Amino acid sequence: MTPNRLLPLAAALAALFLAACARPAEDAAAPDAAPAAAPPIGGTLVIYSERRYPFLEPVFKAYTAQTGIRIETRVDGADALIERIAAEGATTPADLLITVDAGNLWQAAERGILRNIASPVLEANVPANLRDAEGRWFGLSERARTLMHVPERVDAATLSTYEALAAPEWKGRLCLRSSAKVYNQSLVATMIERLGAEATREVLKGWVANLAAPPFADDTLLLRAIAAGQCEVGITNTYYLGRLLQEDPAFPVRPFWVDQGGAGVHVNISGAGVIAHSDRPAEAQALLEWLSGEAVQQQFAALNFEYPVKPGVALDPIVAAWGEFRADPVDIAVAGRRQAEAVMLMNEAGWR
Repeated sequence: MTPNRLLPLAAALAALFLAACARPAEDAAAPDAAPAAAPPIGGTLVIYSERRYPFLEPVFKAYTAQTGIRIETRVDGADALIERIAAEGATTPADLLITVDAGNLWQAAERGILRNIASPVLEANVPANLRDAEGRWFGLSERARTLMHVPERVDAATLSTYEALAAPEWKGRLCLRSSAKVYNQSLVATMIERLGAEATREVLKGWVANLAAPPFADDTLLLRAIAAGQCEVGITNTYYLGRLLQEDPAFPVRPFWVDQGGAGVHVNISGAGVIAHSDRPAEAQALLEWLSGEAVQQQFAALNFEYPVKPGVALDPIVAAWGEFRADPVDIAVAGRRQAEAVMLMNEAGWR
């Protein structure tokens, strides 16, 4: 993301965010729920974040301007952050964990490092399938992972579902990202939930047999390979395409929304949860609620060409130009629950 894009977003956020942060509801029956008392103005919140700071800076600066609460961000990979929080235990300085992929959030919740919170605000703003049933984590932006192609070279009428790319006619025409990436693991996990393990195994074998090149290290390289004709179709997150189109509006690749008469497009989230041993749980919850509000949702998603989790929020123009799609309504927690099984099937299929 370029500095020129971030600066106007910061200004827009500061002008838009006039409403006070919603306060957490009292839940006397849950000892680990956040306190009901309104958080004081000022002080510091410590965020452990897998998301890089440039994507968060305009939002956090606006929050500080509104509340006086300073935000200190420590960035690392999800696995490292989860292990760090677990090792720090009651001494952790962290108040909020932000990660990408529901599988990471599920793992953090299973490790016991996230606090159960009761929040009517979050329950109203975040659809049930994009948050933890026990209130330990909540989606903040939505990420669509779908088929990518150059329309002038691949007729959309020849595209349909993820599974169809396992058919023999796609041999030597498909590109994939490495199976080591959690985004692909989560996609496969939801396929197992929908199709069953045996059917998913056969799809993965077909994908591997149809590869035009070894799996790519990241989605950007994959999209450039499609544009260059190295392969005809691939599976990526849409926001990578958004970044490329911002750099070059003539970039020829476009998304195809899969299985619109069936399960729909696989979606994942970036999201957050309040740390179980946070010293300021009420303030951390208030920030989380603020991030789920309409004005903030619009800007938060636009920073990386993602989709707001709150329904009805306006999209970035680049994202809006791709048109509407039906998303798979599966509970995204499946990405964590079936992750180990997904990795096993991917390894068995020879997906590297």
